[in-house]
Amino acid sequence: MVAFIIFFVLGTIVGSFLNVVIFRLGTGERLGRDRSRCFSCGKILQWYELIPLVSFVLQKGKCRTCGSKISIQYPIVECVTGFVFLFTWVFFWRSELGIMKYELWDLISILFLFIAWSLLIAISVYDIRHKIIPNQLVYPFIIFSLFFSIIHNSYFMIQEIFPYVLAGVAAFLFFGGLWYFSRGRWMGFGDAKLALGIGFLLGPWLTTLAVLLSFWIGTFVAVPLVLFWGKGLKTQIPFGPFLAAGAFISWYAGEAMLDAYQLFLF
Repeated sequence: MVAFIIFFVLGTIVGSFLNVVIFRLGTGERLGRDRSRCFSCGKILQWYELIPLVSFVLQKGKCRTCGSKISIQYPIVECVTGFVFLFTWVFFWRSELGIMKYELWDLISILFLFIAWSLLIAISVYDIRHKIIPNQLVYPFIIFSLFFSIIHNSYFMIQEIFPYVLAGVAAFLFFGGLWYFSRGRWMGFGDAKLALGIGFLLGPWLTTLAVLLSFWIGTFVAVPLVLFWGKGLKTQIPFGPFLAAGAFISWYAGEAMLDAYQLFLF
């Protein structure tokens, strides 16, 4: 139970940092040196105003100095990152007679996945806010995904890694084709680059499932937005968050979903 809390709290802390990245990226503000401040009154925030989730609740979602509302993005990103870290740890958790066991590669994989999921969350939220996937985030995601496919497979054997590379290239070509033939109306080129990293991360079968899930989730979310809150077919809806959600669901539950599908067929 303590481990569950530790990984969730770790995730919220990382989520707090991701919020800083999302808000400051492209503004010229430095990530490591410029201190956090209220965007309305400019007051430098103290440490007790920066506790993930807790500070937002205690301050009732408002700045302690000027009373302006704090973006709901802060607790949402912190909470989502917390649960993603928690579920990632649970996925690798092994218990035998109540004793948790980890292989060295499991620990390395968890670290790489924490970084990959964090980048995906930042990419998704940035895409929602600005309708663009920034190269500063998607290129590191591609690199970490490729490294993950290398360390996660047996003894760095090329025959084990090649399907992951092929999955990334195929996903990139698919979304790149949608971008090219629609001249950017159906899909952005950033989505193609994001799909490249997802393919490296998941491999062929799980990437296929992730793409299918992303379209299903996108349809489920986008149709109500277009019909009730948008501007008809001209409504711009970023696809990056759907790809990210499809990737995580596919990674976490994809094997079980594919097994269930095979049982259904036979």
